Amino acid sequence: MINTMLNNTPNNTFCSPNNTEWQELISHFAQQSLHFLQNIEHFPVANLTPHLPETALPEQGLGSEVTAKLVESELIPQMSGSRGPRYWGFVTGGATPVATYADWLVAMLDQNVSKGGDSIATQVEQQAIKWLVALFDLPDSFTGLCTTGATASNFLAAVTARQYAGEQQQIDIAKQGMKHLDVEIFSACPHASMIKTLGLAGFGQDNVRYIKTLPDSEAMNPKDLERQLNNSQARSKIVISSAATVTGTSFDDLQTIAGLCQAHAAWLHVDAAFGIFARLIPAKKHLSDGLELADSITLDGHKWLNVPYDCGFFFTRHQRLLVESCHVAAPYLVQSTTTPDFMSLGIENSRRFRALPVWMTIKAYGQAGIRFWVEKNCRQAAILADYLDASNHWQLVHPCALNVVLFRPDEKHLASVSCSEILHQINRRGKVFFSPGQWQGQHIIRAALSNWQTEDADIAIAIQELNTVALQNT
Repeated sequence: MINTMLNNTPNNTFCSPNNTEWQELISHFAQQSLHFLQNIEHFPVANLTPHLPETALPEQGLGSEVTAKLVESELIPQMSGSRGPRYWGFVTGGATPVATYADWLVAMLDQNVSKGGDSIATQVEQQAIKWLVALFDLPDSFTGLCTTGATASNFLAAVTARQYAGEQQQIDIAKQGMKHLDVEIFSACPHASMIKTLGLAGFGQDNVRYIKTLPDSEAMNPKDLERQLNNSQARSKIVISSAATVTGTSFDDLQTIAGLCQAHAAWLHVDAAFGIFARLIPAKKHLSDGLELADSITLDGHKWLNVPYDCGFFFTRHQRLLVESCHVAAPYLVQSTTTPDFMSLGIENSRRFRALPVWMTIKAYGQAGIRFWVEKNCRQAAILADYLDASNHWQLVHPCALNVVLFRPDEKHLASVSCSEILHQINRRGKVFFSPGQWQGQHIIRAALSNWQTEDADIAIAIQELNTVALQNT
């Protein structure tokens, strides 16, 4: 019977392993990868006009070789050069050779890092997390896991803080829900992903008591936080702070804020997605003083760690509350009796081996290599800021504190065109990419340098582009 069933399997090469197919695809992959990497300078930094023709769902597949060639001819040419040295929108790194190689291995090895016991992959992630805690000079009381990015990490922060608030009120929120929970959330400039996760966690996107900021800054005003905490009648309190806000790169006074949180038994979460890397530079480490006092921390890997997308981290000093928030027992899931499995620490039960690029990055480049990237980008951002500050065509709207430069067209010399149109003109030229922003109610242009490949020559190219666009509009 079994042989009859096997003989009746449809004739499709996908139904059975084929070493020749593997060899052909690996060959295509190597050629396409090298061509893309070697020619990335010829790609627009951002492709603003992609086009994918509408086609019907295919009944019969084209086969792997034809499909690979289709990707080569129709998709790859329309990709952006965003992994290159002049993609300065958002806060975006570019995967290093070692991290890229590691990510290739992740797909090939196809490990499910949900629990230990059947692979070394779990131990690799545990070790990578310990290394990161040490890299950022945090107490070893912090533990955590790799996530898909800062949004997932902020979500874990929200649910862990939620469990903490429930425990204060004798409610197991993960099991009983939030119906009777009395809690207030305080923040000054939360990232959009944090607002999103507050909604996902059931707090509500609008359930934030906003704290005043310091003058000409996005940093939280500790005196206003103290006033609002003192006036709050909520039984539980959560404070969401920042180590480098997304626009102004402002650092909250975490030492003072942590003291206020301790006095009010409030949970302190710090979104340090890229600002945490300032701790690697002696001259800038003081900006994040007090981070070690947080209850939970979010950071991103695909920013200054320069690993491929789909990598963030969540750290907390309260692993028990994280497990209570995420663990669900099931007969088919054999759980560890000593160390909590990753499926009990995060959102996914099935988890990609995303820690391998992190582990290999730290092994290959070390603390000194990562520090070099951070120092170099900060120095280059300062060069760009100095040019803008001295230019007649551009206005530097805020001092450059780390790696983010905020500017806009000077109203005296470029008054005939809007900031948004100027930004579009720059990005459309394809040599450098910036993203928009707002500062004190004005539209601005924002450059964030966090790519290991960015060299001083790239700053010169960007300055030439800004000069060209400025002259075209005068």
